[in-house]
Amino acid sequence: MDMADMQIIKQHLIDPEICIRCNTCEMTCPVNAITHDSRNYVVDADKCNLCMACVSPCPTGSIDNWRMVPRTRPYTLDEQFGWDTLPEELSSEQLAASGVGAEAIAEAQALEAVEEPVDPALAQIAPFNSAQYGATLPPWSAAHCYTNLYGPKAAIKSVTATVVGNVRVTEIGRDYDTHHLVLDFGAMPFPVLEGQSIGIVPPGVDEQGRPHHARQYSVASPRNGERPGYNNLSLTIKRVLEDHQGNPVRGVASNYLCDLQVGDTVEVIGPFGNSFLMPNHPRSNIVMICTGTGSAPMRAMTEWRRRLRKSGKFEGGKLMLFFGARTREELPYFGPLQSLPKDFIDINLAFSRTPGQPKRYVQDVMRERAADLAMLLADPDSYFYVCGLKSMEEGVVLALRDVAEQAGLDWETVAASLKREGRLHLETY
Repeated sequence: MDMADMQIIKQHLIDPEICIRCNTCEMTCPVNAITHDSRNYVVDADKCNLCMACVSPCPTGSIDNWRMVPRTRPYTLDEQFGWDTLPEELSSEQLAASGVGAEAIAEAQALEAVEEPVDPALAQIAPFNSAQYGATLPPWSAAHCYTNLYGPKAAIKSVTATVVGNVRVTEIGRDYDTHHLVLDFGAMPFPVLEGQSIGIVPPGVDEQGRPHHARQYSVASPRNGERPGYNNLSLTIKRVLEDHQGNPVRGVASNYLCDLQVGDTVEVIGPFGNSFLMPNHPRSNIVMICTGTGSAPMRAMTEWRRRLRKSGKFEGGKLMLFFGARTREELPYFGPLQSLPKDFIDINLAFSRTPGQPKRYVQDVMRERAADLAMLLADPDSYFYVCGLKSMEEGVVLALRDVAEQAGLDWETVAASLKREGRLHLETY
């Protein structure tokens, strides 16, 4: 029997205990069935078509949860917003008490799979859905990564890290400032790769008296540590100081992290992420496109390549960076970027608020470098990484499409190859 004819539906839900609020699911969903408030990410049963597009990109598996419920009484958004844990499965008796017949219950229990997944490309409702082009598989040569070693449902719930460094990495910023934070794990294993993220659990409780959920941050250091050979890592943290009206505002986690002093301790879970990984192949080309703190994984990849080059293990793969900020002074790591050798990395900066100058965004600079990008798009050894605010994603993917088409390449063919081979990765928030 088709699910549409049944009295019971298999409702898609998100586990609030292990969700790290990374926005990947909401970004990926082609039918806008996923939304969130200040606490939980939730799924609208009236919109969800069980296409499964959001399942594989989720870094924690929190998205892969289902409950058999009466078709007439799915869990509402308000109920999901109030959860700290997922509800237990409804028993046959509870389903029957909701008016579901015994035959319908038996048929539902015998059903082993949901309806045939819908092609996300066919399900999209927007004219251009940039998220559909993002890969969910890592590059073929990526190193093996570890995930979910620490967390609510892991054997060890969290690990304590010690702050060994905290410096500001933007020159100015009246309405925000950005910090480079270094955490040391001592003897506790915490293996991470470039492109992975961790969760920070802020101390204290929210306005409703509930413990704060973990916040996700991309790792800004390479696999052998911020300091080579040490069990440490770094993060790039931006805290907002003012809202759009100029009123003082303080984020829970970012403010806590930016104010930490050397010697303070932090509760950490993770690591997370198994697809936004750099290729290990030393001749592969890497194109990095980012804004603001989206530079964190790009810094990690660049530094790992720099260390390989210094050790003589680098074999000439190109590094190309497109980095955007409002002004030069607000660009994280501006000083260190200038010291990187020009024959090592091709740096392209875009500033949108330089006094007396027209606004330039990363996609504008990409179009200026169309000839070079077209060659890389056509090269199967090239990998593209996009990280930053969600608002940049569509413009960047459209720029890649325009570059391909202007070079006589069929974008849909190129895009399908990039996705299938783990060569275009989108991580926006």
